[in-house]
Amino acid sequence: MSYYEAFGNVIYWLDDVLWSYPFIIFVLLIGTYFFFGSGVFTLRHFGHIMHYTFGQVINKTGSETKSGEGHVSPFEAACIAIGGCVGSGNIAGVATAIATGGPGAVFWLEVWAFFGMMVKCVEVTLAVHYRGKNEKGEYYGGTTYMMEKGFGRQMGHMKFAMVVAVIFAIGFICQFLGGSQAYSISEVLNRSFGIDMMLVTVLYSFILYYVIWKGTPRIAKLATKLVPFMCVIYLCGGLVLIIANYQQVPAMITAIFRDAFTGSAAAGGFAGCAVQQAISKGLSRSINSNEAGQGSSPLIHGSANTIHPVREGLWGAFEVFTDTIIVCTITAIAVLCTGKWSEGFTGATLTIEAFSSVFGRGGEVYIGIMMALFGITTTAGWFTYYISVIKWLFRKQPVLRDKLCYLFKFVFPIPNLIIVWSITKGGYSADLFWAIVDVSLLIPVFSNLLAIFLLRKKFWELLKDYKARYMGIGVVDPNFYVFYEDDPKVFAEEEKVRAELKKIDEEAAAAHAAKA
Repeated sequence: MSYYEAFGNVIYWLDDVLWSYPFIIFVLLIGTYFFFGSGVFTLRHFGHIMHYTFGQVINKTGSETKSGEGHVSPFEAACIAIGGCVGSGNIAGVATAIATGGPGAVFWLEVWAFFGMMVKCVEVTLAVHYRGKNEKGEYYGGTTYMMEKGFGRQMGHMKFAMVVAVIFAIGFICQFLGGSQAYSISEVLNRSFGIDMMLVTVLYSFILYYVIWKGTPRIAKLATKLVPFMCVIYLCGGLVLIIANYQQVPAMITAIFRDAFTGSAAAGGFAGCAVQQAISKGLSRSINSNEAGQGSSPLIHGSANTIHPVREGLWGAFEVFTDTIIVCTITAIAVLCTGKWSEGFTGATLTIEAFSSVFGRGGEVYIGIMMALFGITTTAGWFTYYISVIKWLFRKQPVLRDKLCYLFKFVFPIPNLIIVWSITKGGYSADLFWAIVDVSLLIPVFSNLLAIFLLRKKFWELLKDYKARYMGIGVVDPNFYVFYEDDPKVFAEEEKVRAELKKIDEEAAAAHAAKA
């Protein structure tokens, strides 16, 4: 057995074991709890969510906060977050879910989208609630800060909180070893334009170096320009394809609901699948695409200036709606209504075949351009997430922290080359790449969902307060602290922590200056 075969077999085995019923049930239970526990908030108040998200995008004069007051504005944070989740998962990931999990996978993909709107609202809300402000007046926060402050300092379980936070941080950073979007992009450009996959990966890595070198400001600028444009263009193409195959839509919808609970029989080039595979592929692709429960988006939303944590949480719900209920659904319907899903294609190739069946050569070029745009914004957005986690992990070791952040700019694209090389030389298809993605998801998803469940009481308090203040539902409690550090005692304690970290930074800087 060669190295490539052994590598592939181990990944497939881990994917099957880790994404089995115990973890599936855990994920669905957390989603169900928050969705129904909130009184289906994201459905009942969908109009309110759209008014304070999409409504502010088309009417910027109504924006309540400006980026200059914090690190980024809510709109910029949302664009980075949407750019981070609307990527190859929407084009290639959804197609792979259908190719391996059948039409039933789409049902479970959508189930998590509805649950995920609430879950992402929860995690973003909590991250913003526990945010801090540095001496420059910039906000910072995220999943690890939420864990450390929430059930660490506030609930008095610091050792447990730090264990969970460190596990999350390490597991989260390890996701970059999966090669980001490079495989799917190289697959598409190879199929669309005949360019060698390794050459595409090398060029893509150089583009990444250029984009990430200036950090979050450049990424925010890129995302705010590209994200709205690329979503609209992709949706227009998908709708034309669906209209051209409208007669197949009723049978397709029937198959989605039927196969979600019965599995799918073998058909043509499709090998068939059991119910568990339909559920696991649908859930994993949905989480990977919209990032609800993954703990990634809070890392950028924690830097946004907003009047209330739940107000920022609405952007999290909007991201899931945009990413999955709109963009992923377009891909799923396009792939299914053309019938290409049962012909043995996988990954981005399946999506290309679906679009080419209507647009011909134009479909190949179209998907190639869309994948390149989606991929670069996704990977650039994730770079900011990784840097945030590294800074938290080594906040008490400033010299090492700064060196690692600098080094990471060089290291970040390297797994792209390794993954693409291993898969192409081993003769594997896109299935292996997405299996690697699934395996890397498990640790951050589990630790993040556990954390927001442990902090559920704080979220319910914040949601109740938000309804009273901004929706006219209930009575405002004037003694309630909207942000964690609004409490003077808490603020004093956090100032001590920041002073300690600042002292460590100054001592490190002084030592470095002395050596120089």
